[in-house]
Amino acid sequence: MRAVSNGSSEARRPPLLWEQHCCLPLDPGADVGELARYRRPGGSFVSVNAGYVPHSADDVTGLVTRWRERIAADGRLRQAVTVADIEAAERDGAVAVAFDLEDSGPLEGRLDRVRHFYDLGVRTMLPSYNNRNEAGGGCMDEVDEGLTAYGRALVREMNAVGMVVDGSHCGARTGLDLCEVSEQPVIYSHSSMRSVWDHPRNISDEQATACAATRGVIGITGVGIFLGPNDASLEALLRHIDYAVDLVGPEHVGVSTDYPFDHEDFNAMLAQSPELFPDCYTRWGPISFMPPEGLLSLEDALTARGYPDDAVTAILGGNFRRVASLVWRRGPSG
Repeated sequence: MRAVSNGSSEARRPPLLWEQHCCLPLDPGADVGELARYRRPGGSFVSVNAGYVPHSADDVTGLVTRWRERIAADGRLRQAVTVADIEAAERDGAVAVAFDLEDSGPLEGRLDRVRHFYDLGVRTMLPSYNNRNEAGGGCMDEVDEGLTAYGRALVREMNAVGMVVDGSHCGARTGLDLCEVSEQPVIYSHSSMRSVWDHPRNISDEQATACAATRGVIGITGVGIFLGPNDASLEALLRHIDYAVDLVGPEHVGVSTDYPFDHEDFNAMLAQSPELFPDCYTRWGPISFMPPEGLLSLEDALTARGYPDDAVTAILGGNFRRVASLVWRRGPSG
């Protein structure tokens, strides 16, 4: 509980909500209109996963191209290529949308594809998803040997192009290496605090502190098994936010639910093929997720907890917006 006065009873403009990672079905025909559930006074930005380990460069290119067409046809949504686009969407009452990649596999070993995906609207990428690949180690590996030479070259190319480096799903050593190599802010787009709930997908205090030292942001995720014993409640999210704020300060904390709009299909797959997932994913049965509507209630919950207005604004979206302003280039081709 933060017993801090906001210092004014005057009405203020609602702050921007920045959802740094959510998941539509990875299908060109997916209903992008679901993203309109994030609309709120003050504006919203959403980063949508466009691919991970099993996807080729052609898969991602085709998917994003089709989604961009569908976003352009939906008056409630706007493609965000620059931070100015987010501000324009905010004025129009639309949700600003960009894309992210949850693994470097779709690059197929070609660093020039970083720029290709950036030009398509991908603004964030993490090197490795849960397990070791060509770039580095994953959080489910027994031993993480850190970034490879290719992974280090990848970070440098992302810095040059303007794509944000993301440590979520990476192993701890790889995450620390990202912070050492990157000359731009590093984020953990959707990770919670391991000191609060000991799950392999969560990050250590050392990782969080190293991230903050890059001027980065930790996005506390809304997945129940990462917040507690399958607890996707607002209170569980707030416990992780409180801890992270006490550790690194409110200027390095954000939110990012990792909400899958096809969560019923995902949980059905989990039930049918539990052998595909580690016990730390399956032991509680169907996974609980915080929906967009839960995230929309976070502003009031932070205020009720005693956070001052500037901290609420920062956590809700201002911190991730700052990183985008520092890292993104002005136009698609940088």
